[in-house]
Amino acid sequence: MKNPFRYFKNSPEIIRLAVMMYVRYPLSLRQVEDLLHERGIDVSYETVRVWWNRFGPIFTAEIRKTRATSLHNTPQ
Repeated sequence: MKNPFRYFKNSPEIIRLAVMMYVRYPLSLRQVEDLLHERGIDVSYETVRVWWNRFGPIFTAEIRKTRATSLHNTPQ
């Protein structure tokens, strides 16, 4: 599988943090931008929107796969 982060200058950890903040909490894109700025990460809300559109489905699939695996492996 090719690296989906290869054309982005920010690290995958920063991209994942921004997307998960937007998805997990009831925040606007501009609020995510502000929170990242407080952490010293300078990105625009439009960048967060592009990341969400590009990586949101990838992260969602990973979460669903992890949850499905953990549900099947729990003792009953």
